[in-house]
Amino acid sequence: MIQVKVINKGKQPLPQYATAQSAGMDLRANTSEPFTLNPLERKLVPTGLFIALPEGYEAQVRPRSGLALKHGITVLNTPGTIDADYRGEIGVVLVNLSNEPFTIEPGERIAQMVIAKHEQANFLVVEELDETERGAGGYGHTGVK
Repeated sequence: MIQVKVINKGKQPLPQYATAQSAGMDLRANTSEPFTLNPLERKLVPTGLFIALPEGYEAQVRPRSGLALKHGITVLNTPGTIDADYRGEIGVVLVNLSNEPFTIEPGERIAQMVIAKHEQANFLVVEELDETERGAGGYGHTGVK
């Protein structure tokens, strides 16, 4: 398990894993009052959290499945990426894809955050790529069933 430095300027507890094998930690809305997201409205929601990730790691902000299924609330730029050198407040871009207004309460769990290792790449310019069985097939290439 890696160590991540955190400053919590919010009123909410720190994110934590719900179970021993959870990949994500819930992020909470750090607001003083409830607010409503109308259909197709988007809003940057503060969390009050500031983190310092180790080099070679990122934090991914993802939707919560229950909010998405039951209410059509999702993270617009999913997954949102927090780079290791970012030191600003973590914000979550929520959007309401339902036909009904949805109210978010202070401290409500609005998204989940997954900490992941990543690699950087150097591009090598070539004239052609190796052949594969799939080739250039994509977007439904393998069929529905």
